[in-house]
Amino acid sequence: MSHARSARRRPEGGLALVLAFAAAAAVFVAVFLFGRSNTPDYTATLFGRADADALRLKAQLATGVLVLAALQLLLALWMYGRLPGVHRTPGPVPITHRIVGVLLFALTVPIAVHCVRAYGVQLTGSRAAVHSIAGCFFYGAFAAKVLLVHSRRLPGWALPLAGGALVVVVAVLWYSSALWHFNGDSVPVLSLAHHVRDSG
Repeated sequence: MSHARSARRRPEGGLALVLAFAAAAAVFVAVFLFGRSNTPDYTATLFGRADADALRLKAQLATGVLVLAALQLLLALWMYGRLPGVHRTPGPVPITHRIVGVLLFALTVPIAVHCVRAYGVQLTGSRAAVHSIAGCFFYGAFAAKVLLVHSRRLPGWALPLAGGALVVVVAVLWYSSALWHFNGDSVPVLSLAHHVRDSG
């Protein structure tokens, strides 16, 4: 009986993984193609702010997203008993994790809308390309995680992988945008590649 039950669980879990990866790929491609087909409008505003003010506000909002992502990671580790010295998960932790996730996603929307309207998906220049691809990947990974969260029969690595990917891509997005802005339009590695290309 136990073998039959585990045999049933494996295909269902496998189907959930296939659907999650398919959704991630579909969302990634959709956002990418939409961004590539969009005509950039460099006068686009963000909450009424334009040009340097809009960039500053986006950098601040992106920093808020990074903080929320770090909090999400902390809460996830707490829920799954991975925090050193912590052996009990209080009841409010799971619901707080979900609320923080919703806030994180909501905060990314105005940033992404402004990015697509003002710049589209750009592949020229290492920083812009990394930022554009990471932005498309973020929404694909988010779609996958939403599907995986609602599946009860998954390999143990699936949700941590999806959640970890989201945290990493948020860090990459912040690094290639907010840090770039705060650091005088320069970031380690990506800006170095740009300078090497220009001098070559």
